[in-house]
Amino acid sequence: MTTAVFATRPMRRASMPRWKRSLDIALCLMALPVLIPVAVFVALAIRLDSPGAVMFPQWRTGRDGSRFKMLKFRTMVHDAEERKAELAHLNILPPPDFKIPDDPRITRVGRVLRRTSLDELPQVINVLRGDMTLVGPRPTSFAASTYALWHTARLEATPGITGLWQVTARGTSSFDVRLRLDLEYLENMSLLTDLRILWRTVSAVLDRSGA
Repeated sequence: MTTAVFATRPMRRASMPRWKRSLDIALCLMALPVLIPVAVFVALAIRLDSPGAVMFPQWRTGRDGSRFKMLKFRTMVHDAEERKAELAHLNILPPPDFKIPDDPRITRVGRVLRRTSLDELPQVINVLRGDMTLVGPRPTSFAASTYALWHTARLEATPGITGLWQVTARGTSSFDVRLRLDLEYLENMSLLTDLRILWRTVSAVLDRSGA
């Protein structure tokens, strides 16, 4: 199957296992009473720290190559995208990934949000909408048309907030390495596997590993 087919096929929102969707909704709704006050505090801190929008919706590639807007709290200066080209020589990951150590575009509040992963909080909305799931392949910012053919296997699953690569090689691995971990997860996906990954994700966040 070619990337062109993936890029044009609509997202099948009901394609994930029933237990997985039930787990997503149950955990998100249980967490909302805690997450809402935290989100309000974070939004206020971002607003006071630097000019620009509180939320940063970014186009990401989801199931079957469909593009959707993934929500994050803004952690960079408002003109971060415009400054990306001038900082390209500092990128430490092979393209199409982009990562700069001590990125100068990150704000003071943004550094705290990234260290604690609080910038990912708004993705609970994506999960409730059905764009994402709690555990699955992390959606890429680059389109499916840039994928190698073997990469497209990860597009058979709904993208997740966290996944196997985030608890094994968080923030340090190339796209090919992450892809192999995504495929390993898809081959062994189960309720127990998801619960284990969620627990390890919480532990990694609390340890501030890979931030």
